[in-house]
Amino acid sequence: MRRIDPSAGRQAVQDWCADPQVPRPTLATAVRYTLEELGLQAPGRSVEVRVPPFGAVQVIEGTTHRRGTPPNVVELSAATWLAMVVGDLAWADAEESGDLRASGGRADLSAYLPLLPRRPVRS
Repeated sequence: MRRIDPSAGRQAVQDWCADPQVPRPTLATAVRYTLEELGLQAPGRSVEVRVPPFGAVQVIEGTTHRRGTPPNVVELSAATWLAMVVGDLAWADAEESGDLRASGGRADLSAYLPLLPRRPVRS
């Protein structure tokens, strides 16, 4: 069951795309919605994706983790996460710049990103 209404989530992502300085509640909705979407597209519990303070999700099939620090963790800011979700920032670039911290052999999510590519601007 979804916690974030898909239409509200998509709108929050579009609002963020138009202006990354959106109000905190809009940012939270965009992050939580996209984490839910990732969970739907990459079901499983072998990798934990953390976007503090807004949310976390466990994804990708494989060894299930139940207690303590998971062996496969991805942690990044809301701005970095959303930039990757819409295709403005590549996984390798975020990792190289230090904006993304990933540990564990399964913690590469590049196959799932961009999750919601930006719509091309029509002229």
